[in-house]
Amino acid sequence: MLKQYTGPLLIIIAALLWAFDGVIRRYLYALPPITIIFFEHLFGLIILFPFVYKYILKTKFTKREFFLVILVSILSGLLGTLWFTTALLQVHSISFSVVFLLQKLQPIFAITTARIFLKEQLDKRYIKWALLAIFSAFFVTFPNGWINFQTGEGTIIAALYALGAAFAWGSSTTFSKMLLGKIDFKVSTFYRFFVTILIALPLLFLFGNTNGGGLSIPNLSQFALLALIAVSTGMVALLIYYKGLAKTPVHISTILELTFLTRRE
Repeated sequence: MLKQYTGPLLIIIAALLWAFDGVIRRYLYALPPITIIFFEHLFGLIILFPFVYKYILKTKFTKREFFLVILVSILSGLLGTLWFTTALLQVHSISFSVVFLLQKLQPIFAITTARIFLKEQLDKRYIKWALLAIFSAFFVTFPNGWINFQTGEGTIIAALYALGAAFAWGSSTTFSKMLLGKIDFKVSTFYRFFVTILIALPLLFLFGNTNGGGLSIPNLSQFALLALIAVSTGMVALLIYYKGLAKTPVHISTILELTFLTRRE
């Protein structure tokens, strides 16, 4: 009886960890987004490797699974994280309510892609409760039902980035589920981080520069924050999430992700 709830509970735990992600990232506003992504994934990979290398050596990928790893790494590891981080940095000095509003649209992308690629069935009762959950999540984020749009051009740009992140993360939930059907969650997490680093490295040299033209390298306090992300809202949260997702349908998982709380302004 308890086993059927293990997956959903793990997803809720991961979602609660993600609640703190936006708060931590805002303290890294001085760094280019691609620099944040590269180093948080590098820290996560280094920490994870000693625990999973035995499983990595035993795992063989088909072409389809290898394609899924690359697709998930691009959508979730690179684009989703890049767009979300950029959105937060656009509004680092003001309310980020619009960013989190658009994150509430993530289930729409996840449910749609799960229906197309996994053929997950949605009955009328589920649709009713899913809409109620999304509507309720809106008022958890904005208790007064009021959204701050009066913050100028930065808010509009942040909204577009946040919408892109919702699409990238929502659709990658489905593709991750397809991967987890064949590959162990620990190995999937490792390769998701490894491939993201490989893709982010050349982009780091292209877009990770300071105003003076040199490569932006985090200072000691920023390295500490990046390491904190790796062991909390980054690698650790994703590892927990993947274990839960392996046992949970996408259309259930994406609603449970709305569990995460946000800081009230």
